[in-house]
Amino acid sequence: MSGNIISYKSILPRIADGVFVADTARVIGDVEIGAGCGIWFGAVIRGDVNAIRIGAMTNIQDNAVIHVASEAVMVDGRQKHGYPAIIGNGVTVGHMALIHACQIGDDCLIGMNSCVMDAAVVEAGSIVAAGALVTPGKRVPTGQLWAGSPARYVRDVTAEELADIKWSAEHYNQLMQNYL
Repeated sequence: MSGNIISYKSILPRIADGVFVADTARVIGDVEIGAGCGIWFGAVIRGDVNAIRIGAMTNIQDNAVIHVASEAVMVDGRQKHGYPAIIGNGVTVGHMALIHACQIGDDCLIGMNSCVMDAAVVEAGSIVAAGALVTPGKRVPTGQLWAGSPARYVRDVTAEELADIKWSAEHYNQLMQNYL
């Protein structure tokens, strides 16, 4: 175990072969990272009180933070805590983004300095614009662009933008290969 891959309560992150984890990134606890991913400089992926799952060909860019919410607590018949962080395949999480106890579908772009909060869901092929705040429990439907604070629907994602998201995943995979 290197200094940046850290066990928590005897749970060691499970990282597929061929994943680049920068030496200044930290991956902690109950974390699974799929093949072809890049975890870039200063990123923190902390699965200490719940699980984090990251699909293949996803890149977590510099200084991004991924964390979770602790064990489930029911308040007035609603779950208030206890959410893992689930990130799909081919996702680009931009520089300094905060992903907290939410779900991100395949082929999404989470813009720089944006925040996706507890129990939010960003469905496949969607974009969360730079600086956007997706509030707790909000659902971004498939193929939509959301922006603002709090984030709101702006328009549907274009075919060109979706192609750019897929290109980003491939580009970062190639860049990661150079670092490996």
